[in-house]
Amino acid sequence: MIKRKILRFGVFCLIFLLPLFAYAQKGEKIQTVVIDAGHGGKDTGALGKLTTEKALNLAVALKFGSYIKENLPDVKVIYTRSTDKFVELSERAAIANRNNADVFISIHCNSTETANSAYGAETFVMGESKNEKNLAVAKKENAAILLEDNTDAYDNFDPNSTEAYILFSLSQSLYQSQSLDLADKVQKQFASKGRNDRGVQQAGFLVLWKTAMPSILVELGFINHAKEEQFLTKPDGFVALSCI
Repeated sequence: MIKRKILRFGVFCLIFLLPLFAYAQKGEKIQTVVIDAGHGGKDTGALGKLTTEKALNLAVALKFGSYIKENLPDVKVIYTRSTDKFVELSERAAIANRNNADVFISIHCNSTETANSAYGAETFVMGESKNEKNLAVAKKENAAILLEDNTDAYDNFDPNSTEAYILFSLSQSLYQSQSLDLADKVQKQFASKGRNDRGVQQAGFLVLWKTAMPSILVELGFINHAKEEQFLTKPDGFVALSCI
């Protein structure tokens, strides 16, 4: 049973840990979870006034992993990165596949061109972008491949081409149903803790493309929204500033 003391650590552990616990209770045997801290190294991701996306993603990923180890000791935790280093998008999925992961969770923060114009959390699964907003999020996250030295793994995919996403979206995951179920549980936890629920979304994310297990990409909040960034970094929000 999940220890009562984790409730003292704020909303973070409940948002991610309880969905995994519920997932396991349904009879899904979870032995290995791969946690992907988005961006890293030369890829800073989105920028806030207090921190960077790459630093915040890593802090949350490490805290999430520590909660799993403490409360689900039989579950093996693997990080795609545990330090500030650049990891290719294709390698992140490959790490999960090589380790036969049961769940892959990629952690990110969102941003908009106009600060403070959007707020809240949303969870994505691999699929067709239903609107321009989802497409824009995917383009932004997929742009990391432009920093890679070798892009052969992406079949000449152009992250800035809208047309490319039409073909890309036809690659539906065999695990889409399970991914949607896990994403829905995560979003319900966000809502239960007072976060603005932006829902479960679908888009063509390269980091989810070749994962051979239920996989989700979580946008924790908008790092360029002043109040959102404060929440994301404060001790009773997602992470303590000392973690960054």
